[in-house]
Amino acid sequence: MTTVSYTRAELLRTVRNRRFLIFAVGFPLVLFWVIAGPQSDQKNFNGTGVSVVLWYMTSMAAYGSMIAVMSGGARISLERQVGWTRQLRISPLKIRTYFTTKVGVAYVTSVSVMLLLYVSGFVLGVRLPAGRWLGMTGLILLGLVPFAALGILLGHLLKADTMGPALGGGVGLLALISGFWFPITSGVIHDIGQYLPSWWLVQASHVGVSGEAWPLLGWVVVIGWSVALTLGAARAYRRDTARQ
Repeated sequence: MTTVSYTRAELLRTVRNRRFLIFAVGFPLVLFWVIAGPQSDQKNFNGTGVSVVLWYMTSMAAYGSMIAVMSGGARISLERQVGWTRQLRISPLKIRTYFTTKVGVAYVTSVSVMLLLYVSGFVLGVRLPAGRWLGMTGLILLGLVPFAALGILLGHLLKADTMGPALGGGVGLLALISGFWFPITSGVIHDIGQYLPSWWLVQASHVGVSGEAWPLLGWVVVIGWSVALTLGAARAYRRDTARQ
């Protein structure tokens, strides 16, 4: 199997997976319109200086993108269960190509989610300079790196029938702690949330208002989690390969 044919197959599998598209793309889009639509005239959401539309446009983009990049792990666990990964290892396909394709397809889906939400935000009145749209998008894409690694890690640790609950519950918990649904400005959850990469996905919305990127803590948290989870994913892959 060539790299091109494998990439094409992965894209087709993603497009044909209706449940995944509804959960990763349709669900965040519906939530955005249900929550932000009736409050589109509010320009200072809970004293954050960010409009309700901009806040939920970004948080739902982050929510759907997290699901998209971590879903690669669900496909890995299923492929392990049916023995497909073992067949791929004896094929000419390089291991690096296998993983980069998984992550690449997940990022394509993530960008699709963001574009749909950006269009929705624009319809509800979001107007930003081109540089701020790009800066906000860039930070979200960077913030997804640790979740791509986490998906691969879970894909080599969990069985296919447990991946769904793990992903759904994990993303939901991160969304709650990280302020996806409402600003968290103080308390224990605030203190914990700042050390989670999901927190900084939501904070990317402030780039659209102030033009300022994450503070040093944001970069340290995202980079630190990315490195740790990538190393964990590599170790889990080696252990899984050794058992097979």
